[in-house]
This record gives sequence, C-alpha cells and structure tokens, in this order.
Amino acid sequence: MALFGAFVFAELSTVMPRVGGQYAFFREAFSPIVAFLYGWGLLLIVQSGATAAVAVAFAQYVARLVDLPPGMARWLAAAILLALAAFHALGIKPGAMLLNVITFTKTLALAALIVGAFLLTRHSGLNFEPLTPPDLGGLPLLSAFFAGLVPAMFAYGGWLAVYVSANVAYVHVLGAPDLAATRTPAADVASRLVGETGAKVISLLIVVSTFGFMNLALLSAPRVYYAMAADGLFFRSLARLSPRFHAPTAAILLQGALAAAYALANTYDRLLSYAVFADWIFFALAGASLIVFRRTMPSAPRPFPVPAYPWVPILFILAGLGIVLNIYFTDTRNALIGTGIFLLGVPVYFFWRSGALNGESGRMPRGRGTDRD
Repeated sequence: MALFGAFVFAELSTVMPRVGGQYAFFREAFSPIVAFLYGWGLLLIVQSGATAAVAVAFAQYVARLVDLPPGMARWLAAAILLALAAFHALGIKPGAMLLNVITFTKTLALAALIVGAFLLTRHSGLNFEPLTPPDLGGLPLLSAFFAGLVPAMFAYGGWLAVYVSANVAYVHVLGAPDLAATRTPAADVASRLVGETGAKVISLLIVVSTFGFMNLALLSAPRVYYAMAADGLFFRSLARLSPRFHAPTAAILLQGALAAAYALANTYDRLLSYAVFADWIFFALAGASLIVFRRTMPSAPRPFPVPAYPWVPILFILAGLGIVLNIYFTDTRNALIGTGIFLLGVPVYFFWRSGALNGESGRMPRGRGTDRD
C-alpha cells in the first residue's frame, strides 16, 4: 500500500505542481471546502500532533545522552520546535540544505542499525507462530488486520521502506514485549549489540533523525496554510511572504507554536490516535483526485504515471476506506472525536468564505501565489 501511495503522489505532484500539495489537489479535483478541511485537519491534528510527538521522542533521546531529568523532555521539545520555526522563517534554502545533510546521516544510521541487528545477534525475537490467534477468523480477523495496519502505515507517512526494516530489526533483537516497553528502541538495540557506547552513538543518530523530521514538518506544512490564506480562507497574515527571506514566516511560526503547545500539554498522544484516521481519509481522497485528473486533464504532462492504472489508485483508495471504516468500529470514540474536529471546520470555512465574498479577506484569484515558482 505504501508503494501504491508513492506512485499516486509521484503522478499528482507532476500533474498539479502547486504550493500546498494535497490542498491544491483537492481544491482543483473536488472543491475548496474539501481542500480547506484538509488544511484544517493538518494544522489542528495531523501535522501538529505528529511533530509534537517526534519532538518529545527527540527530547527523550537527548535526555538519555546527557542525563536530563525526565520532566525536562517536553520543555526541551517545545524549545527546539520554536527555535526551528524561527530558523525556517529565514527562508527555504538554509532549511533545505540542513535537511539534505540530516537525511543522508539518518539513512546511514538506520542502515548500520539494521545490518548490525542481524549480523551481531544469534537469537531472534521474531516469532510468526501462530501467525493469527487460533480463535480469530472471518470479519474479526479482517478488522484486526486493518487495526494493525493503522500504526504500521503511520510510520509510512514519508513512504520510506527503510523504516520497516528498522522495525523488523528492533523485534529481532529485543522481542515484542521489550520493544513495547521501551521509549528508546534504537538505543536499546544498540546497547545489546555493542554495549552502552554503541547505545549513545545510536541515540545521537536518532536525535539527528528526529531533528530531521521536525525540520521537514516545519518546512512543508506551513506552505499549505499559506495557500489557504492566499485563497482567502485563512488569516491574511499567513499569505504574506517575508520580503527579505521570501518565506511564509507567519505560517511557519504558527505551526511551530502550535506543535510546541501540544508537546507541553502532553496532548500529542491523543492527537496521534486521530492523526492516522485523518491521514487516511485524505490519502484515499488523493487516490480519487488522481482518477479525477486523468479524466479532466488527460493531456497534462505525466513524467511519472501510475503503473497498472486504474488498479493501483483504486486499491489505494479501498485500503484507505478500509482503515477509516475499521477505526469507526474498533476505536469509535476517537473516530467520532476526529470527525467532530473536521465538522467544526465546516462553519469556519463558510466564515472565511463569506469574508472573502465581502472583500474583507483580501482573497487572491485562484492560483495566484500558489503556483510553483
């Protein structure tokens, strides 16, 4: 499914090369309200919650390295988020250069961890017997499969298969019970393989990796809020680019501040349970938008067309719908809360829309300020 998603987004990004990514896809394929609800959910749930969670993980590994008191982790997480937001407000080039260096470093670190886990251990914690509980079958088994797919696919948010290999390596060395109990799995794996020195090295590399995710989150998501504001559907200040750095400074600072607040409030765990639910609604819609563009823009350039069309996007859509529907059955409370947050966005959309129609929001014509330079 992750590979199918990569195919879908590769084609969409070339057919609709606009600032805002999925926001632009949904606006052009469906309607502005669908696009707005995507941005609304991204800000309030998906990106802010995930970024806060990763920032806390970053702080926990730092705490392991320098022996910080446990209560300091969330304060460190908030501080680094605010500092990174200020850094990215200086423009895209410094942030992009830093991100390239971090990506190279963390890829090497994960590769070393995966190879070491299998070469330096004789005993494996992997156990596939029984593959499924003996008393589970039919619809309950299908529901259990989709439930297990939720956290697994959350890790696929960047569509990078190397993380699956890392997870297999964790189970291979630690076993499932120890993996479930630890907050710093990579460091614990390294500790068992090469001792405490190795654990500190891996902790440092995980700090680099999580630092990279935070950079990417603060570099990409604010462009969605910028595009929303440029369409007259959010605060006017978010549509302004810094005259000196040509960056959506206000949007970046908003994302950093909200993620920092979630880290301090310890609400990110709850938000993560909503995040995958929200993510897969919009992943399914992304697959649907590709089919729409194939019909409405048949002559658009497609240097990376989806193979086996239309089966790949159809299967991707069905997987997304299956995950979302299963969450309603297995985690009804969180699904309803997530749905409620999205529904709250509907009156907010019409509020901004009415302001735009009255000429109060500084609405730009569609596409202005949202096409890629």
